Amino acid sequence: MTDFKDKTLLVTGAAGQFGRLAAAELLARGATKVVAGTRDPAQLADIAAQGVEVRRLDFDDAASLVTGFAGVDRALIISTVAPNRREQQTAAVAAAKAAGVSYLAYTSAPHARPNADAGGIADHYWTEQAIAASGLDFTLLRNHIYADMTLVGAGAALASGQLFDATEGGGRNYVTRADTARTAAGALLSASGRDIVDVTGPAPVTQAEVAALYTRLTGKPVARVGLTAEQLQAGLEAAGLPAFYAALLVAFDRDAAAGYHAITTDVVERYSGRKPQALVAFLEENKAALAQ
Repeated sequence: MTDFKDKTLLVTGAAGQFGRLAAAELLARGATKVVAGTRDPAQLADIAAQGVEVRRLDFDDAASLVTGFAGVDRALIISTVAPNRREQQTAAVAAAKAAGVSYLAYTSAPHARPNADAGGIADHYWTEQAIAASGLDFTLLRNHIYADMTLVGAGAALASGQLFDATEGGGRNYVTRADTARTAAGALLSASGRDIVDVTGPAPVTQAEVAALYTRLTGKPVARVGLTAEQLQAGLEAAGLPAFYAALLVAFDRDAAAGYHAITTDVVERYSGRKPQALVAFLEENKAALAQ
């Protein structure tokens, strides 16, 4: 692998959880010219104090894309969560190319495809296509579902004693947000050429196993309840989730049912230098959060 630590490295969406982790990893690994892009630079005063250049970068603002990518050698485009994210992200890719960026890392999703049943995952596919057509070098980081999401879903499951899903018993190779961010930073620092990789945890875990972990770690019985994709979509919307976001979650369940999430790779270790944390270890480490 090549060492790009002295190149100008941009992280978009740097005020988010993923972006902050990636920027911190770049600094920890010796990057000398880190640029943090965000819609609101005031949110990154702490990062600026560490010597990071903070720029306003809004994927819905063409002018900020021009100034945000100016002088950048390599960029990490962190996927957005918005109804128009396909347009946002393809605009960012075009701006990067126009600015002379030589390499893009992009946080995608497993089995990105344009099919109607892919939900928001289709946005990742079209972004991947735009990156591939750009002529730039790239690493498409197909991040599997965050282990962190099991903390988000734990409250309702522990309160009701039921964990609902539409995975049909398929496994998910949960990977922590921290591991994916360290992997993205590592790719930005060292990857070359053009590559598509799955970023996974160490082994797939079924929803029945997740329910059993909730039970073991809290002492509260939780049973896994299988639903159809349509039932899950309706339930998530009834619980107050916007339809767009609910569709993203349901699409992930559909893909787990199809086996697309049961892949295991060494990508985390390859780019971060450490083995991925297993879901059980993550939940044990965050046991206090399960009790809230």
